[in-house]
Amino acid sequence: MTRAWVLPMAFVVCGALVATTRFVDGSPGVAVAVLPAFALLAGLHSPLAFPRSIGAVEAQRRSAIDGRPIVYWRAGCKYCLRLRFRLGRGSRRLHWVDIWRDPAGAAVVRSANKGDETVPTVMVAGRPHVNPDPEWLRGQLPPPGP
Repeated sequence: MTRAWVLPMAFVVCGALVATTRFVDGSPGVAVAVLPAFALLAGLHSPLAFPRSIGAVEAQRRSAIDGRPIVYWRAGCKYCLRLRFRLGRGSRRLHWVDIWRDPAGAAVVRSANKGDETVPTVMVAGRPHVNPDPEWLRGQLPPPGP
């Protein structure tokens, strides 16, 4: 679980160091601009930018019932982030599994990718799709419920 927060915390620490240096050098305006920029980067690369993750077993159970695809992802992955933002609100209609928090999810990804933990790996009707086009995936979503 702590692995998911290493990159965001690195952004926060680096931002604080850069902002402090700029402030000491006499550029408080730059310091005020730099810190929120690094905080934004930290937020985008943290698990907070993604819908709540569930375990792989639970995701498979739910997918069997409602037919929604399962997205296996990890924090800090730029391709996962791209998929998440390109799906927009539609991302809530998927089941998300963080492979760094769920060993069973990591095992599913490794079995689908010849031993590699390549993410995002999306399971649609039991078939893996590695780094799919967000538009294609949007077409695989069931219609929104009432």
